[in-house]
Amino acid sequence: MSEQTLHDKTLETDMHAKDSDALLENASRSTDPQTELNANAADIEDGAETDSSAEDDTSEQQEHSWGSLPAERHQLIRLSPLPADRETGLRPLLFGTLGRVSRHSDSQSMLKLTVDLTNQKAGKGLNQLEVWVNHDSKEIRFLPEEGFRTEPANRGLGRFMIALAARWVRRKWAHYTVQSTPLLLKHVPTDNARLRRDYALQAQGFTVAYEDGVQMRANCSAPRANQIHTDWNSEKIRIIETNETAEILQSADKNLHEQESQIKKLTERVEFLQRDDNTLRFTITMLVVFAVFQAALLIWMATR
Repeated sequence: MSEQTLHDKTLETDMHAKDSDALLENASRSTDPQTELNANAADIEDGAETDSSAEDDTSEQQEHSWGSLPAERHQLIRLSPLPADRETGLRPLLFGTLGRVSRHSDSQSMLKLTVDLTNQKAGKGLNQLEVWVNHDSKEIRFLPEEGFRTEPANRGLGRFMIALAARWVRRKWAHYTVQSTPLLLKHVPTDNARLRRDYALQAQGFTVAYEDGVQMRANCSAPRANQIHTDWNSEKIRIIETNETAEILQSADKNLHEQESQIKKLTERVEFLQRDDNTLRFTITMLVVFAVFQAALLIWMATR
């Protein structure tokens, strides 16, 4: 009897153990879908982060490669002669080359403007303006970030290049916002240069706001790209088109030949006068010698 009772209790214990295992298995199965969903969500987030980081790396690579591109289109520009300035000195007639290069992709667009003046070598970062358009965030950024500077100063180059960049931007992206650009005091040598910089930016439609009372640091901003002006002082700088360039060269060649002819005539006249001058010098020398001889002869006759 006792052995039968023990056998029954053992069977009952085994059944309870099997029932517990079945319950645990069902519970684990019921929680598996939620676990799978959480795992899938984590995988999606990791994939999104990977895609965003890949896009950022691609945009940085494009910015790095596009920023070093040389100019592909060139135009002749003329800087009119202006009266001498106390700070910048003489402002003679100058000719230079305006270079442009642009690139486009689904996420970005870039325009790079450079100005090279004849017989003047600009320093690194001078006379160079870059405009970067981000189509994803619909923002426009002006480079270089350390400051846009032009040389020679006080000749209208800054307004000229900003106006050309604004024309390019307003063709398709006039509704894009413009990122704020810092303006540092170290980029302007004098207070008058700072005032000229602020006036030029404000004349092009930007807002210049100083962050402190001593005017050591300022920000340059514009709400929209369509608020940046596309005009400049054409009396200071003018783009010379190809036909006009040919006319200028033809006129210069004609004037050069006329000047050469005049120089030749004047040279011949000078040579004739030099020969006449030598003849006169010889005649005067002979007269002086004869006069001295006559005087000596008279003295000799008087003493004899």
